[in-house]
Amino acid sequence: MNKHTSMLSVFGIAVALGGCASSVERPDGKMETAESSIQQAVSSDARKFEPVLLNEAQNKVADAEELIEKENYREAGRLLEQASVDAQLAGARSDTAKARQAVEEINGNIEALRQRMEKSQ
Repeated sequence: MNKHTSMLSVFGIAVALGGCASSVERPDGKMETAESSIQQAVSSDARKFEPVLLNEAQNKVADAEELIEKENYREAGRLLEQASVDAQLAGARSDTAKARQAVEEINGNIEALRQRMEKSQ
């Protein structure tokens, strides 16, 4: 082997190892996070208050599952991150909607009491 051949061999091995090191792993952790975020959103009544956003998150998880089967882990991971964010947003919006309803109910009760007090005077 001459000097150039062994340099090319070393370079080829380095490129091969570098390719292995940069490969994307299965996004199992991202899948767990996305599923957990969806469950939390469901617990926050997102089906009632943010059904479209919750459905989008669930669809992204389903699409990611298909991509994982095809070993397209990078794209699957990206979809799972989006699904997590969508589910978290759906949960937060649901919590906000429930809080608004509670405030409206309390304000209605206060107004009813105020009217009773005015009538009794």
